[in-house]
Amino acid sequence: MVETFMTDPKDALLDAAMMHVPFDGCSETTLRAAARDADIPIEQARALFPRGPVDMALAFHTRGDERMLERLKDEDLSALKFRDRVARAVRLRIEVIDDKETVRRGTTLFALPQHSADGAKAIWGTADRIWTALGDTSEDIDWYTKRATLSGVYASTVLFWLGDDSMDAQDTWAFLDRRIEDVMSIEKAKAAVNNNPVLRALMAGPNWAMSKVRKPSGVARDDVPGRWGA
Repeated sequence: MVETFMTDPKDALLDAAMMHVPFDGCSETTLRAAARDADIPIEQARALFPRGPVDMALAFHTRGDERMLERLKDEDLSALKFRDRVARAVRLRIEVIDDKETVRRGTTLFALPQHSADGAKAIWGTADRIWTALGDTSEDIDWYTKRATLSGVYASTVLFWLGDDSMDAQDTWAFLDRRIEDVMSIEKAKAAVNNNPVLRALMAGPNWAMSKVRKPSGVARDDVPGRWGA
């Protein structure tokens, strides 16, 4: 039985579930087994995870994000280029994962059409936490493009890592470096367009429109992302 004294019930359930996920996946069976092992009433477990396995998988993901942020606080990134800071954060996010099979099963769950939006939101949340932790101050369309590109980098790197059997995941970290370099190439291309008088003139209209896009305000809204600036 999982020790629950002075332990948050949600953490106790997640810890207990990890022993069952490799066999039963992210399922109702795993939730019931975790509640039994953690000595937590199934009613309380359902209150903590109203949608069952989906909410449990999302909680696993969020806990990984929190552990990454804790590790980042102890890192001295001052000597690194910004691209390397981003790469380091992504690597830390993967390194804090307790069990690869748990991620594999969660990825399978979020690949289902009915749960794909939840999976995309979780990955976006990871990218947002990384950029925020690294001190991103963007307020306009860059706020969105940074998180969208990093979401793609993180998701593709995790998928590569799941199939990587190289020593100390060296192939995964090389793959991550290539993906980060691809993102930097996009930023260089954007800078080249802005420095070209002809292309800059052609993009004047779209650039004006994009300059009016603002990152989400402090007031949460569920109907639209972000806001339009004056």
